[in-house]
Amino acid sequence: MSGVAAKISKDRAVARGLGAPGNPVKYLNQDYETLKARCLASGGLFEDDAFPAGPTSLGLKDWGPDSENAKKIVWKRPAEIKPDPQFIVGGATHGDVRQGSLGDCWLLSAIASLTQNQDFLSLVVPGDQSFQTDYAGIFRFKFWQYGEWVEVVVDDRLPTKSGKLVFVKSLAGNEFWSALLEKAYAKLNGSYEALKGGLPVEALEDLTGGTAELYYLDEAPENLFQIVQKRLKAKALLTCSSKSDEFSREAETVANNSVVRKHAYSVTGAEEVSYRGGKVTLIRVRNPWGYKEWNGAWSDNAPEWNEVDPNVSAALNIRCDDGEVWMPISDFISEYVRVEVCNINLSNALSTDDQKWSVTQFTGSWKKGLNAGGTQKNKDTFWTNPKFWITLEDPDEDYVGPATKPCCTIIVSLMQKDRRRNKPLGANLHPIGYYIYRVPKELQKSGQTQLRKDFFEKNQDVARQVLYKEHREISSRFKLPVGVYMIIPHTYTPNLEADFCLRVFTEKKAGAFGDIGFGINPGQNELSLPSTSVDTTSDSESNEMNQEINVFDAEELQKTLSERLSNCPDIKSDGFSLATCKEMINLFDMDRTGTLGSDEFRILWIKLQKYMEIFKEVDANQSGNMDAYEMQNALQKAGLNLNDNILEVIIQRYGTKDLTISFDDFIGCVIRLETMFNMFQILKTEENDVISLTLYEWVCAAFP
Repeated sequence: MSGVAAKISKDRAVARGLGAPGNPVKYLNQDYETLKARCLASGGLFEDDAFPAGPTSLGLKDWGPDSENAKKIVWKRPAEIKPDPQFIVGGATHGDVRQGSLGDCWLLSAIASLTQNQDFLSLVVPGDQSFQTDYAGIFRFKFWQYGEWVEVVVDDRLPTKSGKLVFVKSLAGNEFWSALLEKAYAKLNGSYEALKGGLPVEALEDLTGGTAELYYLDEAPENLFQIVQKRLKAKALLTCSSKSDEFSREAETVANNSVVRKHAYSVTGAEEVSYRGGKVTLIRVRNPWGYKEWNGAWSDNAPEWNEVDPNVSAALNIRCDDGEVWMPISDFISEYVRVEVCNINLSNALSTDDQKWSVTQFTGSWKKGLNAGGTQKNKDTFWTNPKFWITLEDPDEDYVGPATKPCCTIIVSLMQKDRRRNKPLGANLHPIGYYIYRVPKELQKSGQTQLRKDFFEKNQDVARQVLYKEHREISSRFKLPVGVYMIIPHTYTPNLEADFCLRVFTEKKAGAFGDIGFGINPGQNELSLPSTSVDTTSDSESNEMNQEINVFDAEELQKTLSERLSNCPDIKSDGFSLATCKEMINLFDMDRTGTLGSDEFRILWIKLQKYMEIFKEVDANQSGNMDAYEMQNALQKAGLNLNDNILEVIIQRYGTKDLTISFDDFIGCVIRLETMFNMFQILKTEENDVISLTLYEWVCAAFP
């Protein structure tokens, strides 16, 4: 219950603006201003117990306490490393990002790209920090994490060997913003070692909140150069990854042409140059090492520059081994495997001019036995996957034509959460994807928001993302007609668990609903329950009951129902527990006597007969238990149109370790749900499905 309350409280805070750039979430509840003020008042320097200067912050394996890498590591503050330390010297540039001994080129290439967009750089790296003014040994940085901005604080103790920084460093030896930023990102992900290996676009998204485009160069579009040039002009951030060596699978080996294999680079330029009466298209890349450059055509000292206009050559070609170099796009395609684009303004990804795009965001989870249904080929479980509804009402601004034709641009981004941070616990990336279905008008009118298995057997998806590679995020752009759509995110294999974030970008504001993304139409009640007004005269069996019993307490009800169940051989049950019988009484106990009258018993028995029929129908193998998927089906047949958040709570409460639910627990569950729904209807005083209770009223209501 406390976890549910905490989640509700967090959701309300987000609705009030928590997680916006100006109101970031405080990571681990550490408040920068409070901690800094405390240090200044005491005259001491901040020491971060949440990310201590010791072995646990370095890592568990390659950088673990017993590893060769961790030997002779000494944590020092900048003033102990260099005289006159500075946070930023002459503005933050890509020259400030030189890779150290950690295999995090994917992160550093992203940070180097970030320096090309000062607006986002100043958001991630607040410039009002110093080693001179109000210095307290504490620094802060902001990162985007799955829909919200998070502020991370660190102390300035950094790993060194022989007095030199072990990890990232600046060309200016006394500049430390990049080293401290790397440390903050390591803290966010659990350790420095957690930063080993990754896709640059993952870091770019965490630095901007943007969304990704991936271009694999073995099938590069003909207009790749134009795409790169346009994205750079629009201030998107780009990186690329080099191919592996054909003779060696080792990462970061240097080829004869000085391209570092299996290595991430920043893409910093795209220019067309006049050469020998024609045009040559060039791409500029930067090695985060700060040295080791391509030495082929159009490299720093290549003869091609001698045949270019001297002014153009002087403007473009800086002849020094700084890691940044030009190369023809043909060689670029040959040497690199992938270009990654992070669009920090969604108009960058499209062919239209600058404009604001609307984003609809959901968060959710795949849970084993609940809603991790796999792909369409998993016919028995696919329908249980999370469902998100989106309404596209207006065509794009530049569209001319009928609304029944593809006229609404939609970009769908699906991202797995916290897999890097939880990798030591076995949380590897899953292959993921999503399908998009159009919802027929007749179903929209019916209010049936949790669509069942038969819908997916009769209807085909209208769009899908089928790139089942183990990436943190997948995204695609589609054009769809005006209408109502349902997005189904899924893992490739059923019963894989993960949290996820789903973002939908549209040119026009889209209608969307889902209780934190789980397909409940706000125009309908979340619970569609049978009425308690039942015609008892039609049930002859109930009228034959022992008329001598006029009032049933929990014990008498338990005894009577056990006798009646003994006459139902097709229900495998030892009878109802006393707790379940009390739940039954609570459903009717309006005068708080703790008992049922004979008329109320007859109504209850009719309900129980209905629920027993549902249980028998769903328990196809007559095991006497239901699995979690069968439980969902049974609840729907009982008239309970529940969203995944509620279903998760139900399975946790009533399911066993192997996610099975007994007959007794099924009955107790549906009776309790009906009781809670009735209580809500009685207490509701507003039209917007909200109740307000004092603490006294809440405690009384919580013990019905």
